[in-house]
Amino acid sequence: MQAGVVAAPRALDPALAGHLKRVRGRGWAIVPVGAIVGVIFAIRYASSTATWLTYLSLVAVPLLAAAALGRLARGARLWLIPVAAVLFLLAWRTPGSLAGEASGALLSGLSCVSLGVLLAAVTPERWLKLGILAMACADVWLIASNQLQAPNDVLTAAKPTGGLPQLQSEQFGTVTLGYGDLFVAALLGGAYAQRWSRQRAAAVLTLLIAALFDLLFLAFDNLPATVPVALALIAVELSGRFGPWRRADATPRPGR
Repeated sequence: MQAGVVAAPRALDPALAGHLKRVRGRGWAIVPVGAIVGVIFAIRYASSTATWLTYLSLVAVPLLAAAALGRLARGARLWLIPVAAVLFLLAWRTPGSLAGEASGALLSGLSCVSLGVLLAAVTPERWLKLGILAMACADVWLIASNQLQAPNDVLTAAKPTGGLPQLQSEQFGTVTLGYGDLFVAALLGGAYAQRWSRQRAAAVLTLLIAALFDLLFLAFDNLPATVPVALALIAVELSGRFGPWRRADATPRPGR
């Protein structure tokens, strides 16, 4: 899922990117860290934050997913926008099933693609990459200091009324993936969206590193899933500095 989210963001249309230049700045690089640290401490000291986030995601995630399907993801087409509604219905009407859980995860992943594209458009690339690394470091610190687990359990347990789907985290059986773990993957994809060779390499590396990293579940119950994305970023940057991609990056792949 994370690898797919890395590969999905496309370069923003020049017209829309031009409008967003007005708010472009390094300050946006703090968003990735704030997305994890701010949420965890907010839930820790005000548990009602989890309920608020549940309803926020219930509204925002399908809309952002529709934006990704219609414009912001690679291969996006306007006629794909209704797919977001179909995924929402599956997540709502078949809770606990493979189809329902997969639909909810896809909605969350697509919504992160939109956020990744937009944040990459307003954040200088170098600062966005630093934000990704800082988010992974914060994730490791929170888990190592045992400050993430309890608030995360509260967030995962929060449910909207009426049997509506939980879209603030992804659940497959007994395995839970936080929304931030997909968000950081989308940021990496957004950072490389104008250079397809690097974006593709980042997606493949994320898949391989995450697969190996998950072997640690044999010894641990909780792992910082932002780390494989950060390691993929480091590997791509080192390969880009010393490897074969300099010429390939000169001709970006079209967004569609």
